[in-house]
Amino acid sequence: MPPDSSFLPELISFLDTLPEPHILCDRAYRIVAANAAYRRSCAHGREVVGRTCYDVSHRYSVPCDRAGESCPLARSLQSGQRERVLHLHHTPRGEEYVSIELSPVRNAQGEIAWFIEKMEPMQVARGVSDHRGLVGRSPAFQRMLELVARVAPSEASVLLQGESGTGKELVASAVHEASRRAEGPFVAVDCSGLPETLFESEVFGHERGAFTGAVARKPGLVEAAGGGTLFLDEVGDIPLGMQVKLLRLLETGTYRRVGSTELRRADIRLVSATHRPLKRMIADGAFRQDLYFRINTFPIIVPALRDRDGDLPLLVDSLLERVAPNRRLGLSPSAMRLLAAHAFPGNVRELRNVLERASLMCDGDMIGPEHLPEDVSQPETDGGALPWAEAPQPGQGDAGGTSLDLEEVQRQALLRAVRSHRGSRSALARKLGISERTLYRRLKAFGIAEDGAGSA
Repeated sequence: MPPDSSFLPELISFLDTLPEPHILCDRAYRIVAANAAYRRSCAHGREVVGRTCYDVSHRYSVPCDRAGESCPLARSLQSGQRERVLHLHHTPRGEEYVSIELSPVRNAQGEIAWFIEKMEPMQVARGVSDHRGLVGRSPAFQRMLELVARVAPSEASVLLQGESGTGKELVASAVHEASRRAEGPFVAVDCSGLPETLFESEVFGHERGAFTGAVARKPGLVEAAGGGTLFLDEVGDIPLGMQVKLLRLLETGTYRRVGSTELRRADIRLVSATHRPLKRMIADGAFRQDLYFRINTFPIIVPALRDRDGDLPLLVDSLLERVAPNRRLGLSPSAMRLLAAHAFPGNVRELRNVLERASLMCDGDMIGPEHLPEDVSQPETDGGALPWAEAPQPGQGDAGGTSLDLEEVQRQALLRAVRSHRGSRSALARKLGISERTLYRRLKAFGIAEDGAGSA
């Protein structure tokens, strides 16, 4: 029996009053109506009524859950409740991340008949190369971004954890930009290397004469961040004495400038970041457990570059636009393969530095292996590089006696290592001094099967 549609005119009229893009779908994924905000920001002249949501948003021929994505409509049918997901949608501006909130609508018999889908584009992230914001589409990146979308509208304290160079400040800025405080300031504090007295003065401010050299009153960064977000980078480096004062700020919302008895009220949202193992530091007495619980209301892991499978080309294009904005630079396939084989212990920061140097070394518009730094183009044993990429052995040149290029030398060395190894892939990775994931990527990049099959 088709669902009762007698109330649809009133429902559609109500949706048209909402400022955010909304669509109304039936159980068969067909779009029944789209409000004015959706037509204005998402449709751009395209007719969407009568088409399926997965066709319009993803260009799929089947529902999302049958195409490897999480489908909020299928989940809502199963749970009977509202569902939220983060999806990558096709738009007239390219692929964009969209936060989706889908609510079921029941008929007079109490059965789910329709679905209202609210969409909020995440302006801070893209699924295509972009010269600003966060860029990526790997599963690890999308999991992180979904957490950002969930926590940003709240006032919860966020703790970003990840290796150095993964882009934690960019993620913190994304939390701020997607929050209700986006119009307020975003103030970043680098806590590493600040002695206790300087930290207190910088963060909380000081009065004139509070200490030698304090010739004038100075507002602190907490005050500068009023109405916005305070980002404490490398929070694990904060001296223990200052951890007590930071805890008091978070518990009471108040603080005092150095040299003042006046209690001031703070209006901030706190986002912290660290690459340090805070739980181990707590056990060693180097970090306060009560402060950890305060800043760790909503933890987010920022993935390392090696865990972002498939994101390297997007990041390369995006970073080249940033480091050489007036040039249309690209990477040759061999240069891209060298980057893919590199471990990047410094993560995205290291990748940016490599590309900035390469852009300065390259006079044309195509970066090749010769423009990359030696630790990338001629990897050595440290940093997860290629300890087995030795110089060519006699007789390993081509038929004309010319030496093999570096890429082929590395491929042949890996092929020899695989063929001579008897054991598991993890054991081979340990023998070569690289991670199992890195070994897998290099086998794939060089077209070598795990049994040693491959063209010589």
